[in-house]
Amino acid sequence: MQKLESLKFVNSYARLPEAFYDRPGPAPFPEPYRVAFNESAAALIGLDPEEANRAEFVNAFTGQVPLAGMEPVSMVYAGHQFGVYVPRLGDGRAVVLGEVEAPDGGRWELQLKGSGPTEYSRGADGRAVLRSTIREYLASEAMHGLGIPTTRALTIFGSNLPVYREQAETAAILVRMAPSHVRIGTFEYFAHSGHGDHLRALADYVIANHYPELCDRDNPYLALLEAVVERTARLIAQWQAVGFAHGVMNTDNMSILGLTIDYGPYGFMDGYEPGFICNHSDHGGRYAFDQQPRVAWWNMACLAQALLPLLEKDENAALEKARDALEPFDALFGDTFLGLMRTKLGLLEARAGDQELIARLLDLMAESRVDYTRFFRAVGRFHEPGWFAGIRWGFKEPEAFDAWMGDYCDRLDLEDRPDDERLAHMLSVNPKYILRNYLAQVAIDQAEKLRDFSEVDRLRRLLERPFEEQPDMDAYADLPPEWAKEISVSCSS
Repeated sequence: MQKLESLKFVNSYARLPEAFYDRPGPAPFPEPYRVAFNESAAALIGLDPEEANRAEFVNAFTGQVPLAGMEPVSMVYAGHQFGVYVPRLGDGRAVVLGEVEAPDGGRWELQLKGSGPTEYSRGADGRAVLRSTIREYLASEAMHGLGIPTTRALTIFGSNLPVYREQAETAAILVRMAPSHVRIGTFEYFAHSGHGDHLRALADYVIANHYPELCDRDNPYLALLEAVVERTARLIAQWQAVGFAHGVMNTDNMSILGLTIDYGPYGFMDGYEPGFICNHSDHGGRYAFDQQPRVAWWNMACLAQALLPLLEKDENAALEKARDALEPFDALFGDTFLGLMRTKLGLLEARAGDQELIARLLDLMAESRVDYTRFFRAVGRFHEPGWFAGIRWGFKEPEAFDAWMGDYCDRLDLEDRPDDERLAHMLSVNPKYILRNYLAQVAIDQAEKLRDFSEVDRLRRLLERPFEEQPDMDAYADLPPEWAKEISVSCSS
């Protein structure tokens, strides 16, 4: 494990032309205190966890005194926000410090979120609040524990500095990590502002640094589009299979690497509800749970439009190639989702009728708002005495569920798999613990009201191992309390 001074920082993004970023100076962050530190994320860059106790760590990761090699920049980008194109957004409250060379030879880009105003703040304060940083810290680590591609979170610092949202809150800075924070909106900015040379430079940068296997392809820009389409389709299938709603799938919140990024008003479903809207600002339900595959395709179409000038010189030929690149999205999503759902139900083989069997189950669950996570965790135990009667009464039409269970058991019999083997596999893919909104809210309340951060750490450690039985933590797998229905999450979250 390394000392701070041993970390090798570079900032390859800062080598791009100056039109790509702002270089904001440090903003005051008075009397910082540590809220959370993630040893697992620190290990990714080979950092000794004891280094988090040093003043130099605090100074560097609150943006006050950069470490050697750090070169803070804020990225410019555009984006479609709720379907409306905004030509200039950018990191209005974040700076990329640079990339750290990891022990495995890769690189992790470190970004401060909530570090203060930048050129792209549009008159805002450039700050994040304690509430939102805790939510993102926990969500990114929960998603990683579930095996879903995501940004990671290293640490949170708080301050008594007042920040005004719906009400007065206190400031915080989240240090998040990703191989890159480039978004679809980054490509849109240069494509639609008439900077064709910068668009090409951006694509070349992303390919060279993050898709090097595409460099020798006949048309590397087309190959890039195809790769992002595939990664995104598979990512959304993973979201759907675990019951996760992002909440704000604007193109500026979609990673070019197919990562889950920008956790704001997200939510893991409790009772299964296809039209689940986790963001109270989303009045039209554009980003409802069941709309996520459609929106993801639409976002890929926005990326394809941005890349048109690079795909072919002839506009019609470029459009044809873009359409061809987008065409596999639905099949990639559908096949991945179906495969994940088969696995959740303990099915090893793909057989005709599986899709209809799964759709029937989800319809029954939706009609009765059956708890999504608890059902799939439990269904593998259907062969155990007492299980069946206990769960069937959660359905409004128990007889319809009985019929489905009969067909499900017949389907399992086709594979002749021992129950203990099937159950062990199902428990390894159906989490017992997820980051329900009320769990995050309890941790936030303790942090805000008592300056007690122990629940943040407890949740993060719990969610690192969501598939494992943790008997002393069983209460965290319970159904949410009634008061949880009153939790409201917005874009400021």
